[in-house]
Amino acid sequence: MTQPAPAAPISSPRQPPQGRPRDASIDARATEAVLELLGRMPYSALTLEAVASAAGTSKPALRRRWKTLPGVVVHTLISVLGTTPTPDTGCVHCDLVVGISNLADTFAGSAVTSALPGLVSDLAGDPELKERFLRDYFEARRQTTRTVLEHAVARGEVDAAIDMELTLDLLAAPLYYRAFFTHQPIDAGLAERTVLSVLQGIGTDTWRQHHVAGGPAGGTEG
Repeated sequence: MTQPAPAAPISSPRQPPQGRPRDASIDARATEAVLELLGRMPYSALTLEAVASAAGTSKPALRRRWKTLPGVVVHTLISVLGTTPTPDTGCVHCDLVVGISNLADTFAGSAVTSALPGLVSDLAGDPELKERFLRDYFEARRQTTRTVLEHAVARGEVDAAIDMELTLDLLAAPLYYRAFFTHQPIDAGLAERTVLSVLQGIGTDTWRQHHVAGGPAGGTEG
């Protein structure tokens, strides 16, 4: 005898989401709190409790978003410094100087810079957060500079045989070195001097033909 087919389950109405909706303003308040606190204390003295109090929220709210204090600071770093600093206008010298200058100005004027040495140390013990830092901050910024250099190679202004990763390191190293060790100031001419030093090594004759002296810093176009 054929068994009757089981009755189709009765679908229940969609249940509304449980819990309170996410408060988007906490992201901005946390950033402001971290910057305000770092302006008064070293990174080593910063606590999740202090950030929560200054942001007008709770530790659980911060943990739900970023899990740890270094996670909040990475969020702040990305919020303050951004991820796409290097424009791509077709002038390799101009674009690289603007990109490095934007970062240099922020480093020189933001309290978050003082957190970098301690933050990098903390990242070593948190592989998940380190991956996010490298992906969302470090590599995101680095990619915009890589694109500028790739387009300069295509235009014949930069040697196609360059070691791209080394070149990217050379462009960023003076700025990060000074931010970490504070042995020299991050001065207004650092970006210009860095870019010219690197381009003198990787630029082609085509780039040099478009090189125009531009005052004491020896500015270029092209």
